[in-house]
Amino acid sequence: MYQLVIFDWDGTLIDSAQKISNCIRAAAVDVGLNVPSHQDAQSIIGLSLDVAMKILFPEASNNQLIDVIERYKYQFVTLDETQQELFIGVEEGLTKLNEAGALLAIATGKSRVGMNRVFAKYGFENQFVASRCADETRSKPHPLMLEEILEFTSISPHKSIMVGDTSYDMEMAENAKMHGLGVSYGVHSETTLQNANAVDVLNSFNGVVGWLLDGRISKAFS
Repeated sequence: MYQLVIFDWDGTLIDSAQKISNCIRAAAVDVGLNVPSHQDAQSIIGLSLDVAMKILFPEASNNQLIDVIERYKYQFVTLDETQQELFIGVEEGLTKLNEAGALLAIATGKSRVGMNRVFAKYGFENQFVASRCADETRSKPHPLMLEEILEFTSISPHKSIMVGDTSYDMEMAENAKMHGLGVSYGVHSETTLQNANAVDVLNSFNGVVGWLLDGRISKAFS
């Protein structure tokens, strides 16, 4: 029985892969680096920006990496107009999980500034008891992000579950000695998630909520 459900953000709660990919590719053009394919650009979603950019641009100097990260941020916030939408069922599903007594948290590759921006946009501040961002701690798949949430909530790993759309999420969960639940509607495929030891893989957010509410949630501190 899970008392704490920790969600990834991009690709799990919001459909943002196309926007992220567009901004990475545009930033590469701005800095004069080789432009990655959309598939490659999306494959690193969930990692912290410094780790992600080193993977995408192994030929880049340290100064170029700094520049491409800054240009990515500028593209994302100011220039790119690609729409992002919450996946179907997210708002209602989070409310149902809260009403069932579970504690909800976020573990994301986004920066704190970016996470605060989307919290304010969607009014989610009260849905989650904790959140950890990539610029505050270690990047996925290192478990520190989850360990800090566990310490803050005083919930043990075996009563917690990480929900995410990438192998990085599943590996992070395993490294933190907790279960990982995969979603196949985001970045990584069902097979990739299964190979990363996901306890199960669902193809919709409504499916995630139904799976959790099917006798797998118990109230925290009841």
